[in-house]
Formats: sequence, C-alpha cells, structure tokens
Amino acid sequence: MAKAEGKTAAGLDEIRQRINEIDERLQDLISERARFAQQVGVAKGELGSAVDYYRPEREAEVLRAVLARNKGGPLRDEEMLRLFREIMSACLAQQEPLKIGFLGPEGTFTQTAVFKHFGHSVRALPFHTIDEVFQEVECGAADFGVVPIENSTEGSVNNTLDMFLTSPLKIAGEIELRIEQHLMSRRKGLDAIERVCAHEQSLAQCRGWLRENLPHAELIGMSSNAAGARRARDEDGTAAIGPEVAADVYELVLLVNNIEDRPDNATRFLVIGRELLSASGQDKTTVLVSTADTAGGAGVLHQLLQPLAIHGVSMTRIESRPSRRKNWDYVFFIDVDGHAESAPVADALAELEHSASLFKVLGAYPKAIG
Repeated sequence: MAKAEGKTAAGLDEIRQRINEIDERLQDLISERARFAQQVGVAKGELGSAVDYYRPEREAEVLRAVLARNKGGPLRDEEMLRLFREIMSACLAQQEPLKIGFLGPEGTFTQTAVFKHFGHSVRALPFHTIDEVFQEVECGAADFGVVPIENSTEGSVNNTLDMFLTSPLKIAGEIELRIEQHLMSRRKGLDAIERVCAHEQSLAQCRGWLRENLPHAELIGMSSNAAGARRARDEDGTAAIGPEVAADVYELVLLVNNIEDRPDNATRFLVIGRELLSASGQDKTTVLVSTADTAGGAGVLHQLLQPLAIHGVSMTRIESRPSRRKNWDYVFFIDVDGHAESAPVADALAELEHSASLFKVLGAYPKAIG
C-alpha cells in the first residue's frame, strides 16, 4: 500500500511540474504578445490612445480562429473565448485602456455585456440614460458605448432605435448575452429572506422559482437590479436578483444561481462608435430607410425591400418607428447578412437608396461571437 501511495504521489508531483512548466511558457508567450501589441502602437505613430488602433473587425477574426482551433475541448468554446478576450483586452490597455460608456448603474446586465465584449481591462463608465451614452461617445468622452437593443421575450428597446434618427454614430458590434438571474444577499441561506428586491422584469422572469422556493417573501419592484442589490447590501432579510457582476460590485453572497424560469432568455446589445468598420468576413449591416409616403398605397414596403430579394440578400430583422417628420409617417430599421461595402449587399443597398426618401447605413459590423 505504501509503495502504491508513493507512486501516486510521484505521479502527481510530475504532473504538477509539467503544469508549472506550461505556466511559464504561457506567461512568456503572453508577454511576447503584449510586446507585439506595443509595436502596433509604435508602427502607427505612437497615437497614444487605445481607440486609435483598436480594430473590432480584426478582433472578431482572431476570436473566430480561436473557436476553429478549439475543436470541442477540453475547455468549452465560451471559456476559451473568455480567456482570449481578456488577453487581448490586457494587451490593448498597456498605454491607455478603452473608455466604454454603458447604460448604468454599475451591476447591471449592460455592464456584464461590456466585459463580455471588451474584457475587464477597460474603463467602464456608467451613464443614467441611453441618450447620455450616445452623447458621451459623440463628444469623445467615451471611445465606445454599449446599449441594449432587444430582448428575446420583451422585444425592441425603442429609445435606442430612436437615437439613431439623429445621431451620427455607427454600430461597431453586437453582443448577445444570455440573461442569467442570480439570487444574492448579505448572508447565506434562504431561511432569513423576508423580501426580494429587483427590477419588475427580473421579478417576472423568476416568478415561478420565487413562488416555489420563497413563497412567503415580499416581492418589491425597483428602478433597476442594481438598486435592489444596494438595498440588499444595506438591509438584513433582503435579497436581490441580478447578474453576477452585481454581487461583486455590492459585496453580496450568491445564494442560488440561474433562478430564471426560461433558460433561453437573452438580450442583444449594440456597440456604438464613431466610424464605419471594414469587413471581417462574417458581418451584419443595419440600415435606416423610409419612403416618401410610408402611409401610402399597398405594397410600398414590398417595393422598398425588393432590391434585397433581387440580389439574394437575407434580411434578418425589420422594425418600424415613427419618423418624427409628420403623423403616421414611419422609418424602418433593417438588418441584413453581409457587409455594406461587399457584394451582393453593396449592390442591393445602392438600389434601395435610389428608391428611398431616407437612407442611412447605421453600421456594418462583425456578428456576435459566443
């Protein structure tokens, strides 16, 4: 028995030594990557700011290559993506981190979307409203912004759509985030919970779990999940619902993970910036269009969209909003597969622009990854 235990210990020691050697090589390679990232800044003339040489389309190409190489494990695709995002984020932030505005406050799902897309080596700047996020990116106080655009169960975020009617900003990316609702409090255990504070939407998305597991707890709607987390931090007997980042920000204990009733609930966010991006190879284009009379005769919308069908361009989403020009006049937000400057999308959009009274490319950007 002693000999067997000795062999086992020796085997473990050898494995740990191999892991140490791999760790050393990994650290050397990450440092080498960071030095090359520094050379990118030098090659571009020491521009001094990360936004000057951050290329979302290039990052998308790198992450797709990570997925292609992973081939099923042993780490899951999302874990491998997260590791590489953090490496790229840290390398990019050597001179100055990107400044990312988002719809706050801290501890919201939008902040989670920021970290998913950009990694944690950024300055995440919370703002009170979607309008404010747009304004801060426009004036250069933030390099990019992250705002919600649609939820799989609640539909579109109209305020975000309406901002594009007047804003010069472009869509620079999209983020798809599964909404994972966690129960959190100051102390461990469900027995002491008297009330649960969260945004009404989160309470509704967890109603079945709450009814079954906390039937006597009072459910209190808040202005945001972050407000609920603040109250849970300050009150005994109060729990909150929200993303994992809220527990980190407000120093709460995660009591139960994933209490949402529907595991397929997801929110899509847009990254907004000041430039139209080059093609990455797997892109989406969003355009804003209208005709002279959207309230006119039958078939107006069909005629407007006909160039997409003629050129075989796939339309993945369409939303209408009041144009603010006159009563009962509408504009259409359209997502299509492909990049605005690549065939056949470019040909279809040229014909669509010719027949539209209003035409604006809002962005051509990499599709969400992971």
